[in-house]
This record gives sequence, structure tokens and C-alpha cells, in this order.
Amino acid sequence: MKDYLFQKVYDYVVHRIERREWKEHDKLPSVRQLSSEMDIHRLTILKAYQLLKQNGKVYVKDKSGYFVQPEGTENLEHFDNPIVSAYVQKNHLSEIHQSPVSYHFSQALIDPNLLPNHYFSDYVKKVFDLYPKVLATYSTVQGDTELRETLSRYFINQYKTYIHPDYLLITSGSQQAIHLIAQALIKPGDLVLFERPSYSAAIDIFRAHGAKIEAVEIHPDGYDLAEVELFLKKFKPRLFYLNPTFHNPTGYTVPAAQRKKLVELAEQYRCLLIEDDAYHDIYFGQAPPPPIYTYDTAGTVIYIRSFCKYISPGLRIAAVICQSSLMQSLITVKSLSDNGSPLLNQKIFLHYFSSLRMQQHLAKLRIALQIRKEIMEEELKATDWHWTSPIGGLNLWVKLPDQLNTEELLTKSIEHSISFVPGQVCDPLKQRSSWIRLSYSYVNEKQLREGVSKFVDVAQTLLK
Repeated sequence: MKDYLFQKVYDYVVHRIERREWKEHDKLPSVRQLSSEMDIHRLTILKAYQLLKQNGKVYVKDKSGYFVQPEGTENLEHFDNPIVSAYVQKNHLSEIHQSPVSYHFSQALIDPNLLPNHYFSDYVKKVFDLYPKVLATYSTVQGDTELRETLSRYFINQYKTYIHPDYLLITSGSQQAIHLIAQALIKPGDLVLFERPSYSAAIDIFRAHGAKIEAVEIHPDGYDLAEVELFLKKFKPRLFYLNPTFHNPTGYTVPAAQRKKLVELAEQYRCLLIEDDAYHDIYFGQAPPPPIYTYDTAGTVIYIRSFCKYISPGLRIAAVICQSSLMQSLITVKSLSDNGSPLLNQKIFLHYFSSLRMQQHLAKLRIALQIRKEIMEEELKATDWHWTSPIGGLNLWVKLPDQLNTEELLTKSIEHSISFVPGQVCDPLKQRSSWIRLSYSYVNEKQLREGVSKFVDVAQTLLK
């Protein structure tokens, strides 16, 4: 009975912290006060508080009581690997990506050997012939006019929705686009709605700008729209950041009917939708539904389209589509950021994007990535782990047994030269999770078989 009461106190405190009812540095009720409120003996309350301190959930001020520990400063004594420690402290992927491993299942990037490196050099030479002074001048802040006109025609032809070149902003990758949006539109204390799980860099960017975050679950068949409407009505978020096509990290794709309804809800509750679309062309079989922005007639959606993951990540080219009322704010913060993305990169991208070789490359790339996805799934079939096979994108979102600690697994995996992304990194609420992200796109087929087999062995050993 005492163990039950102790666990009840511990879970109660953790729940209130995770729901942001008690925020960073907030003082917890005194032992006496909580004992009275919960009708539980003071020693049981004290025992729970001491374990919360030991687990990095709270800290103590001498003679002042217990306070909520800030995120990213957990007790790290049980992590002897500096890469794992850095991930817990900072909640982002950079240290995991930098780990010197042979099997990079943490990298949601495409194997450089699958990219058009040889052909690409031809387009670099062509750009210098066409624009001999390209390195002697800047682009406009909004982006090269020729590129914006080309992308405008592309979006019109692809989705039959009119996009004027003035509604396009060229950014140095999608991450810069997210940063510009946060900088232009978010004030400290504004609430931003996220999918759960979500893209970790976006979580970090909005939180760094002072946003409060609430999260709605994303499922293999999309959202619970009743839950979405409840959150829009209850929290009145300024923005809703979504990644509805081959979602990162889960690979899920939101169906067309839900996309249309989301626009209606966002318009009704005066919430901007930020649609991040990084993997749209990486599909296996049937193309995904049209982007959410194609259903928008009232300027409710800001659409971010990244192209370079499957052409040349080093070019860092993405496009933002939004109404003119929002565009000027983004241009202003872009001018303060870098005064325009590099013109050479834009011209190189422009001439390859417009070529027949681009379409031929994409067709081959889809086949190669589908094969790699199937290899990873074959190797995982020996386990009782669970996942939904994606119809596009670069990742598998895998549910491990609950008793397997993913932080401990990451430590052991890196010792065996394997990396992956623990689910906590992708959780807007930063709760511990038995989910992990495995990317099948960065290593070759031989490495996939070897690496996944070794990873399964490491996990099974820990379970024993």
C-alpha cells in the first residue's frame, strides 16, 4: 500500500510538470501542504520528492523547498557517454549526428552515392557560362527572380493553384524558413500547437523564441480532428506547426479529406498553419495528396517546401509560400539574417530543377530508397517490435518493448558504432518514450543489413 501511495505522489508531480501546470523554477507545494491535500503521510511525500530530485525532475534550495528543474538539466550521472549526455541536456540531434559510428541510422539524409554528383558538376559549369558575374553580386532578399518565376510555374502546373512569384520567398533550407517564421510571428508567451511527435529542430526553434507548446497526437491515419478542434478552441494557438506528408519522424501521411478540414478549422479559430513539406517527392508508388496550402483561400497556411535533400543538401534551397500580408514580415527578418540566400546556389538549383535529368534522378531515387526501407523492415522482422510501414520519406518510427530503456540502448549502440534517434528528442513534451526513429536512407544496402542485425542484437542483449 505504501509503495502505491509513494508512486501516486511521484506520478502526480511528474504529470503536473509535464502538462506545464508547474513550470521551470516554480516552487512545489511544501511536504506538509501536499501531505494535507493528498491525505498521505509526510514521510511518503518526502520520499517521493527525494526520488524526483534524484531523477532530475526537481531541485532543492536550502531552507526554501523543492522547485521544478529546468528542461535539459537532468541528472546525468548514469550516462557515461558524452554524446548521450549532450542529447539529454540540449534535446537536439547534433551530437548524435557527430558521433563517429559506422551505421548512421540517426541521419535523415540520403546516401551521397545516390545523389546526382557527376551530372551536377555539368550544371555548375553551365551556370558560370550563363552568369559569368554570379559570384560578384548578391541575390535579392526575397530570392532570385528567375528562380521564383520557375517555381511559381511549377506549383501552378503541379497543383492547379495560382501562385504569383511575389508570394514566394527563397530561404537557405527549411530550417531557416522555420526560424524566420518564429522570429517574425512569435512573441514570448505565444502558444504554438505541435504534432506529437514532431521535428525536433522546429520544437527547439519555437521554444527558443519563448513559445509555449501544446501537442496533439498524430496517428497512422492522420489526426483526431475532434481533438485538434478542442485544442484550437481551448488554447487559441497563434500557429500550428505540421509536417503532414511522410511526417518526420513517423512517416505517416495525413489524408486529403483531413487536410481540407484542417484549413477550415484554422480559418474558424484564426490560427496560422505552418506546413513543412521536406519529403514530398520521396514516395513509393502513389504520389501523396496535394499540400494543405492548396485548399487555402484565406491566407491561413504558410507553406515550406524543401527540395535539396534529394538533389544536393549543400545547396540549402527551400521556398516559402504565403500571402503578401505575411511576406513582408518574413522578408524583413530575412534581410536581417543574411540579406538573401547565395545567388550561385539558387542558379545551380534552378537549371538542374528545370531539367529532364531531375525527373530521371527522382524516379531512380524512389526505387533505391524503397529497396532500403524494405531491407530494414526485413531485418526487423526477427523482433516483436512494432511500426507502420511508410509509403514515402526516409524514416521508420519503431515501438520497442516498454522495459527497454532507449537512453541506455543509445549508449550501448554507439559503443557498437550504431546511432539512432530516441523518441524523447522528437516529443514536444520531452517525455521518456519507448519509440525510436531509424533512418534507412543514409547507409548502403550492405551496411543496412549488417547494422540493423547488430542493432537488434544489442537491444536483445539489454532485454536479457
